[in-house]
Amino acid sequence: MNKITTYLLAAGLAGSLSACVSTADSSAQQPVPAVVKQTITPDVVPSTSDDTITLKQIMSDPQWLGRQPESMGWSLDGAHIVYERERENSHLNDVYAASVSTPENATKVSLDKLHEYRFDEKVTSADGKYTAFKFEDSVYVRMRDNAVVQLTRGGAPLSNLTFMTDNRLMAQSGSKVVAINLTTGQREELVSWSFSEEPVAVKPANDYIAAEQQSLIAYIAKVRQQRQDAADDDEALARASHSVAPAPFYFDPNHQLVAASVSPNGQYAIVATAEKTSWRDDSDIMPHYIQEDARIKSVPARRRVADAKPVNHELWLLDLATHTKQALPYTTLPGFNEDVLAEVKRENARAKGETYEVNRLPRDIILMNSWDWRESSIQWHNNGEQVAIMLEAWDNKDRWIATVDFEKSALVSQHRLHDDAWINYSHNQFGWLNNSERLFFVSEESGYAHLYLMTPGQSARALTSGQFVTDNPTLTKDDQWLYFTANKTHPGVYEVYRVSIESGEIQAMTSLNGITEYALSPDERHLLLSHSKVTRPAELYLKAAEPATEPKKVTDTISEAFLAMPWAVPQVVAIPSSHTEQPIYARVYLPENYDQGEARRAVVFNHGAGYLQNAHLGWSGYFREFMFNSMLVQQGYVVIDMDYRASKGYGRDWRTAIYRQMGTPEVQDLQDGVNWLVENANVDRARIGTYGGSYGGFLTFMSMFTAPDLFKAGAALRPVTDWAHYNTGYTSNILNTPDVDPIAFERSSPIYFAEGLKNALLINAPMVDDNVFFQDSVRLVQRLIELEKENFETAIYPVEPHGFVQPSSWLDEYRRIYKLFETNL
Repeated sequence: MNKITTYLLAAGLAGSLSACVSTADSSAQQPVPAVVKQTITPDVVPSTSDDTITLKQIMSDPQWLGRQPESMGWSLDGAHIVYERERENSHLNDVYAASVSTPENATKVSLDKLHEYRFDEKVTSADGKYTAFKFEDSVYVRMRDNAVVQLTRGGAPLSNLTFMTDNRLMAQSGSKVVAINLTTGQREELVSWSFSEEPVAVKPANDYIAAEQQSLIAYIAKVRQQRQDAADDDEALARASHSVAPAPFYFDPNHQLVAASVSPNGQYAIVATAEKTSWRDDSDIMPHYIQEDARIKSVPARRRVADAKPVNHELWLLDLATHTKQALPYTTLPGFNEDVLAEVKRENARAKGETYEVNRLPRDIILMNSWDWRESSIQWHNNGEQVAIMLEAWDNKDRWIATVDFEKSALVSQHRLHDDAWINYSHNQFGWLNNSERLFFVSEESGYAHLYLMTPGQSARALTSGQFVTDNPTLTKDDQWLYFTANKTHPGVYEVYRVSIESGEIQAMTSLNGITEYALSPDERHLLLSHSKVTRPAELYLKAAEPATEPKKVTDTISEAFLAMPWAVPQVVAIPSSHTEQPIYARVYLPENYDQGEARRAVVFNHGAGYLQNAHLGWSGYFREFMFNSMLVQQGYVVIDMDYRASKGYGRDWRTAIYRQMGTPEVQDLQDGVNWLVENANVDRARIGTYGGSYGGFLTFMSMFTAPDLFKAGAALRPVTDWAHYNTGYTSNILNTPDVDPIAFERSSPIYFAEGLKNALLINAPMVDDNVFFQDSVRLVQRLIELEKENFETAIYPVEPHGFVQPSSWLDEYRRIYKLFETNL
């Protein structure tokens, strides 16, 4: 009996998947003790091939794996499944479609029919009579009889399509919102806006002599009166006649539009504006050295968080009938003026020998900008009589859902989500039910992202609960079900579920054991699924939208060459943590007979993105790393890939453990992982290396600088070295901003700990990286030089962005990583 099996048996964890994972019944909704969710073994059969895994092959163009389906969806009429595949020997994609009745018989969609299968926007009228959709610069309308009419081709583009209560199509066109009668073709301007001074027929005198001129000269008075009368007549005509477009609403010339949304009944509009700012400064540039003309190109780059300026959105209610506008102040939102960063500011002030007094000035508040949600943060009920707006504080500590009292021109707070660390930029979906004035939304208030239902003015009711996260909710037209994905049975297994809006009953729609995503058909009768396993890229499946039905596999795109390779099959193991009650989930790759003979070499892979999950039972976005890890295993290495604290999928506390101390909890978790390898996997503590890119590169630095004996060698790829140079949207959540919280930035940035470097370090830096700037590596290298460190080297990649593109660059990078490990381990 080997050590891994002994460990699993001691925890009561060995056995098949069915023994490790609870079924999706009502009991699984309750918090599950950590021991139940400890370890899971993928239900895949490893290849018996004797082929040797080589860097040359695994770093070549990934088409050799097969051209897997991407961007799954449904045709306009819902009769066909639709997906894309990369064209052979090309990086362009072709669109494929297959009938629901014969889903395995897909054919490539011709270019002249592409608009019926791929569209940028699609909306259907409440009565189902019309479906409008946008393809490229054109808008089409499909009638109930399936006839498709092209509404526009070129010209001023239409966007933000929606249907009004009278079945007119509403869309934004430049600085106006228009309504189009699809029966008569009549086009009406509902509202327009202008960021300029409102024209005045008669301006007041601006100095003494002008005032005297107007009072003394009768001709001047007459001209002024005529001008005022003409303006009054024009305004009266515009109010009384539909033959004249309404006058625009005027806003501060120093502002710009953030969002504009008109109610489906055409009575009101919500407009958000903000002060004009640029996403960058003139000095934010990135030189690109390899150009056709042999010159250096200066590429614009984004602003650093150190240069971030607070943003505040002004919210306005426009009454389209009376042509009046009223500000919607944030003073009705609970906590609108709380000094939520008072303790942080006080700590930083004390560090400088200063004091800080609480400041209760109004906070900067903006429309919610969720990274994983494409819907508007302004959601009208389809009857046009209610609107919900999702707002967030610029300091990242609060999220509000508010409705609008139209009579009082005031926001009415319906739900406040506060987090002392930061509000998650994921899991923020919300919307109205179709047939009642109730809201559904996703919230982390319980510690995990769950679905809630709320009637405005009343408390919210949880539709899901437990130690799992939900995502991607889809509401059925009859308001009976909300479909969603969740890791309900195990943190590393994502299945499709639906919950009854009324009873809260949860039904499992899939049990495929891996990572499963879905797209509900327009008629809500079928689910198109994308499913992957740990050693198998995603394929598509089709099933009826009923729990008891089995999915049918409809694509088979994985190449024989890939299937023939002897890939390692990692187990997902729950490693005990010395700092938290929850275990650290990790993929563990074990060579044959790992527990026999001398102690093994080992490598720890650090995933990127910080807030990302990689220790799951699906195909990883780090597929090259999966193949590289398999190659290492074939050569006798043990490899571990940990979902350190900050990773996605484990709830709020796991996510926010890094608040104001990035690199500290994660390195503690890596230390626990190393200890586990030594104690359970026959690993030599003196022969362990680490590597990772982006956030994983940052962790390579932090571990080698702050725990210099943990790893014998490390490779940092496209790494962050100083968080003050990273972007605002991500960094300010976790570390606030450098002007407010320099302590957090200095305790979290590797450049401040470079003196701790002891063992071999490789820095691989792409030069055209507009995510983590090349300057990050340059500054750290200079720091290491000044510290007279000898045991490091740097490789640069002149044409590569953050995610490498050229196979030659991938190959060079991983040859260097492999050489680092072979030389030092």
